Amino acid sequence: MSSPSLATRLEAILYLKGRPVSVGELAELADSDRRAVEEALVALTASYAQRDSALEIVEQSGRYGLQLRPGMGDLVKDLLPVNLTTATLRTLATIALKKRILQSDLVDLRGSGAYDHIKELLAQEFIERRRQSEGRSYWITLTEKFHRTFSVLPDIGVGADQPAEAA
Repeated sequence: MSSPSLATRLEAILYLKGRPVSVGELAELADSDRRAVEEALVALTASYAQRDSALEIVEQSGRYGLQLRPGMGDLVKDLLPVNLTTATLRTLATIALKKRILQSDLVDLRGSGAYDHIKELLAQEFIERRRQSEGRSYWITLTEKFHRTFSVLPDIGVGADQPAEAA
């Protein structure tokens, strides 16, 4: 049996990573050179664009990801393997919007019930928590499991806590 094409290997990498991946990282993971990866990404993106597929290849700030096409969310929302209360989902949505948030700020936004939500989200591995280098709170971020489960790509551009540069 012949080895899979570079485009097929890239598709597998994008699927398994569940987050946007740079061309350099794709080249390293696929054991290929950047130019060949760029050419294969163009072919793979065009292939997805031409077929009737629920998935698409998306490029954001030089990073590529595989995600559900817009409009597919309603179809699959009942299929997601997630058993979270509405309040916990809202806490998770707040974390997703902020990309990275201090636990103390999250509790200020969502109320003291957020402590229970955080425990549940940690237990289901949708978030990670790391102690602040200075201070007593924790930084909360999303995990790759979150991105795989919800099939969304994180915004690579300006974060909520960073000002946009003037054009």
